[in-house]
Amino acid sequence: MKKLTLLSREYCHLCEEMLSALRALQGRFSFDIEVVDVDSRPELEAAWGDKVPVLLDGDEELCHYHLDAEALGARMARIE
Repeated sequence: MKKLTLLSREYCHLCEEMLSALRALQGRFSFDIEVVDVDSRPELEAAWGDKVPVLLDGDEELCHYHLDAEALGARMARIE
């Protein structure tokens, strides 16, 4: 199963919204979500801190701030 990474932080309403939107799409697309707190990893905070939340497929950014369902759908179509 495909695993996507959500770079997130606590007390971030945009992070919560993106995670909720991703969970709603898990039935349509088959993927797991790994949530990583950028504030617990200085290298991630330095690289992505201003863009959080960020959705990654491996090292490739799919979207940030808000879920781009079209980009996610296109990505899932390419790997199925």
